[in-house]
Amino acid sequence: METTSAVLSGVSIANMIVLGILMFVFGRMYARTKAQLPLGMIVFSVMLFLHNTIGAYAYFSMSQLFSHEIFPYLLGVHIAELAGILIFLKITMD
Repeated sequence: METTSAVLSGVSIANMIVLGILMFVFGRMYARTKAQLPLGMIVFSVMLFLHNTIGAYAYFSMSQLFSHEIFPYLLGVHIAELAGILIFLKITMD
């Protein structure tokens, strides 16, 4: 595996960890309040988790199919996504 594929997979896995924490937090909120908003946020987090699962799998197993010139852009997208969900987690925890 190339270094860029490993980095992309690592960032996707980091996204999955943060999204798992968000799903747990929203699950606790829903259990306490039975409000619809946390339920919607769980669905949102699950969809992003699925997106990152597919991405990490693709970077591990199909890196030879990707053009290597696109990896820096994909890395930028995944890092921006990680930053966004980390900010979302911080706001949620406050």
